[in-house]
Amino acid sequence: MLNSLCTDIMISDECLVECPIDDDEDEEQLALSAPPPPEFASKEPTPSPKPPTAPATPAPSPPAPPVNRDPLGINQHLKVVVSDVLAEPAFPHSIDQVWFYSVHGFEKTRVWSYRILSLLLAIPFALICGISLGLLACLHVWFIVPLAQLSHTFLPCVRSVWICAVNILLAPLFTSLALCCSHIAILFSKNYWQPIKPDKDVV
Repeated sequence: MLNSLCTDIMISDECLVECPIDDDEDEEQLALSAPPPPEFASKEPTPSPKPPTAPATPAPSPPAPPVNRDPLGINQHLKVVVSDVLAEPAFPHSIDQVWFYSVHGFEKTRVWSYRILSLLLAIPFALICGISLGLLACLHVWFIVPLAQLSHTFLPCVRSVWICAVNILLAPLFTSLALCCSHIAILFSKNYWQPIKPDKDVV
């Protein structure tokens, strides 16, 4: 009976109809179809592509502030200006051009002489200062501080030994010598005090 039901349910190949499916037509129909209802539509509109923009040129950076080469102010006394050195009274005074060129020459000479001398001497003097400070630091780290620490360590021991030696050996010895010498008396008589007569031959 099961076999007869299965044969009745089976459909022959002749009854099947071929239905071709075209994906391109489905995409065109979806594109032409009406928009979705507002409750299903997204609230944010799709962004439109922006046209390409040319890369912006970077703004010129502001000039860097001058480096402070004396942050601790140890050479404030060397800030010398012309008015600290040169000054003319109200009368008499030189011609304006003479004063102008004198001040200008003073400033330029001061600046360029310092630059030339620092070009020649700054590096050797800096090396000498560095070697001196390095030597001082080496002596301080490896000699002075260890010597002081060793002194603080060993001096109490030496002090106790020295106190014991003085109390046991030296104090009785010198106390005995003081007692022996305390009864010695020296008397001088007038006979021993005769004036020395000068020699007659001595002129």
